[in-house]
Amino acid sequence: MSITRNQLGSAVKEHIISLEQADALFEFLQTQSHDVPRFTITHVLYYFGGLIAIGAMTLFMGIGWESFGGSGILLISALYAAIGLKVTHVLSAKKLDIPAGICATFLVCLTPLVIYSLQEMLDVWPKGTAYQDFHREIKWHWLYMELGALAVGAVLAWKYKYPFLIMPIVVTLWFITMDIAVGFYGENWELRKLVSLFVGLLMIGFAFWTDIKFWRKADYAFWIYIFGVIAFWGGLSFLDSHNELSKFIYFCINLLMIGVGVLLTRRVFVVFGGLGSCVYLGYLAFNLFEASWSFPFALTVIGLAIIYLGILWQKHEKAITERALKMLPYSLRKALEKRL
Repeated sequence: MSITRNQLGSAVKEHIISLEQADALFEFLQTQSHDVPRFTITHVLYYFGGLIAIGAMTLFMGIGWESFGGSGILLISALYAAIGLKVTHVLSAKKLDIPAGICATFLVCLTPLVIYSLQEMLDVWPKGTAYQDFHREIKWHWLYMELGALAVGAVLAWKYKYPFLIMPIVVTLWFITMDIAVGFYGENWELRKLVSLFVGLLMIGFAFWTDIKFWRKADYAFWIYIFGVIAFWGGLSFLDSHNELSKFIYFCINLLMIGVGVLLTRRVFVVFGGLGSCVYLGYLAFNLFEASWSFPFALTVIGLAIIYLGILWQKHEKAITERALKMLPYSLRKALEKRL
């Protein structure tokens, strides 16, 4: 729960705390949350600048770089890495955890370019393949670059322990599974969907374990949940479903995701679960019940019933939450209470 200065001002007006206590409490809360990602101008600038720098060496790398050759690219990327490592160390020493974590992540994302330049320099890079396709296509020979990024990410995560460093590690693991599947079975789209679905489930399970294990330290599970849900939901949504039962099961799974998101206080489940539910209802509206006059009325009734359910939940939320938390393991209960 986020507490604003205006809320503390209201507490002062109600004579719950004094003005001096409100100011001291606000300063204390600001200090406690300075390294927690929030939607502020400072943090937006941190992440926006970091993503531009990361994108420059990954997604937006132009074909013109090929003119430098393997040795030239290696020299430039090594210089980038040295600067990034130095900046990370300086920011870490100053306790600026968020920008330090972003700079460390930049180093992980730079690793595939370094490995590519080495392969190009040693003339072992496959002909007819460009580095620019690394983040757009699935090929088995990306594995060297991905394993290198995974190793560097693991070392930096062990040394600096910044939650944002988990993001490139999780994405790399996702890429590796897809590339291995293509390496063994070729261009099989149905297999890719299944691999994405089951890898997403494994990521969600690992994120759940991470939530329980490390709740006292930092929110290391955040990025694992995000990419786990994306991989699972993406694979599930693109699977071919040729009958109404499978489509209804898809709808039920999305409703379950919304429930899980509320229970774990993880918005990513709610967002994708809600999106999947809307996709199913849209299918019903424009395909199954296209000519039915009663379907919009039925949806209206369902929508109003959900609103009423929300009213009931608000009325009994405290009692239900307390009862539900008592049923959970101690570590998970404490992790959830920390975010409530």
